Amino acid sequence: MGDDVAARLARLEDLEAIRQLFVDYGFYLDHGDFDAYGRLFADDGEVLLGPIGRATGPAAITELMSKTLSGRQGHSYHVICNPVIQLDGDRATTDVTWVVVTRTEAGTPAVTMLGRHRDVVVRQRGEWKFARREGHVDLPSRYPS
Repeated sequence: MGDDVAARLARLEDLEAIRQLFVDYGFYLDHGDFDAYGRLFADDGEVLLGPIGRATGPAAITELMSKTLSGRQGHSYHVICNPVIQLDGDRATTDVTWVVVTRTEAGTPAVTMLGRHRDVVVRQRGEWKFARREGHVDLPSRYPS
């Protein structure tokens, strides 16, 4: 019985750590902390974000996001929801929905983009990291002017 409880607890801890990875992803983007954002990826992790671009490895991912999104912090807010996580030892596949909310000229919130990420996450040196993060836009962007 003890081993069963320990295994169940370890599974719950892994699931929660992966969910936190999703939250951190949105938080670091919204706050423009692209160094912390890059550290969410495994050593050979890759990000594929359609028209934004693609990059491999934390340093290249940090550079891509800095070049693409610098100066936009505080203009968007990522809402991360509906995570589906298929855990398999030190690896998991995931699907998560994201919504981007921005402020209109009138100061009211507007949903400007909706999509999902299909991911592969891995445990690397005891931490869950993105091995592959592939973004899909279901409703395209329209940033308020």
